[in-house]
Amino acid sequence: MKIMINNILYAIADALDYVEAELLGATTNHARRVAYISAEMGKRYGLNGKQLLNLAACAVLHDNALTEYEASELNKGLDILQNKSELDLKDHCIMGEKNLSLLPFYKDAKGTILYHHEEADGTGPMGLKTEEIPLYSKIIHIADIVDVAFDLSDMSYGKYKKAISFVEGSEGTRFDSESVNCFKEVCTYGMLCRMDNDYIAELLSRTLPEVPVDYTNEDLEGIAGMFARVTDYKSTFTCTHSAGVARKVKKLAISYGFDDNKVAKIYFAGALHDIGKLIISNDILEKPDKLTDDEFTNMKNHAYMTWEILGRMQGVGDIRYWAAYHHEKLDGSGYPFGLNAEGLSREARMMACVDIYQALTENRPYRKGMSHEKCIEIMRKEAERGKLDPQIVEDINKCFDRQMLVNIQTADMQQTVAAEQNSEQAV
Repeated sequence: MKIMINNILYAIADALDYVEAELLGATTNHARRVAYISAEMGKRYGLNGKQLLNLAACAVLHDNALTEYEASELNKGLDILQNKSELDLKDHCIMGEKNLSLLPFYKDAKGTILYHHEEADGTGPMGLKTEEIPLYSKIIHIADIVDVAFDLSDMSYGKYKKAISFVEGSEGTRFDSESVNCFKEVCTYGMLCRMDNDYIAELLSRTLPEVPVDYTNEDLEGIAGMFARVTDYKSTFTCTHSAGVARKVKKLAISYGFDDNKVAKIYFAGALHDIGKLIISNDILEKPDKLTDDEFTNMKNHAYMTWEILGRMQGVGDIRYWAAYHHEKLDGSGYPFGLNAEGLSREARMMACVDIYQALTENRPYRKGMSHEKCIEIMRKEAERGKLDPQIVEDINKCFDRQMLVNIQTADMQQTVAAEQNSEQAV
């Protein structure tokens, strides 16, 4: 399947901006600015087109594990949002590196995310010094730190002088001399003035080639798997939900005899169906009690934001519809578009049913997951009310009977363990 990896990464970056703003105080388009500065610095270092694209991809995803890290700390009883001084850069770098290892270009960018917070004098989270830190990591580090500190989207000459003074004053401690000189050469006042929020997307598209890449189905599942992790860990309540939907809708698609390409596409849709939740406040996502009407309205926006985010990804085609329509109902009572049976494809109906099945059968902090039988009973009632496709409900009953569900869950566990082992080796 041919997709524009640039567009996918930038769309994900837009969603991650909300997470970084919440946790680190970064401003809109932070990831894009870091990617643009990194690519321009990479050119000065003599990197070629493929290397520049890999560098920019890592720059966009440099903080991809913030949701996962935040969730892991909450599980330990620490709310990082309320205790930002407790932020552990090491853990989030390790998690981010593991996530990056799922992507097809990882072998050419190994170590980049793991070491992107290293300091030149060896005081960073991993204790590496200048000569030990990968070039990509050094470049991303200086671009990231300066943009968070000075918000380069809104530039004045006074701010520019302060930023350059900060970079020069950090030479030998935070940044190595080569990175400092390269940053100063690239980041002129005129260049930084162009990086406002209205223009940064165009600057990136001019700097990096936008060429569709033909990825294998395995590559596509790796990309989807990474973004499922980013999405799922936004909330401790649903930390395996997207991955579970992706696996189960894939199983259902195989049972229908879909070809390999279509199976990979529907897996991708399942993995990204809730990506709009990255934009929803954790106060709502983590609320254990019933949501107020206003909070529920806000929560429902996640489906529309999935539609918006996927709409920025060239080449995804039907994946956008299958993913974003997962809360639509056959009688038109769903959201965000209120579509009825005529507007919902078989694949969209599958996604809606599998999403409900996964949600009902998975454990949540406030309740135990339902049995297969109880879940099917509830879904049949919804089908009788005209909400769900009755045939797909029955197909799920056959496809995911108790033993089949046990087999899938066992396979999922084995796959997760294998992925963790591969990631440990990668790190």
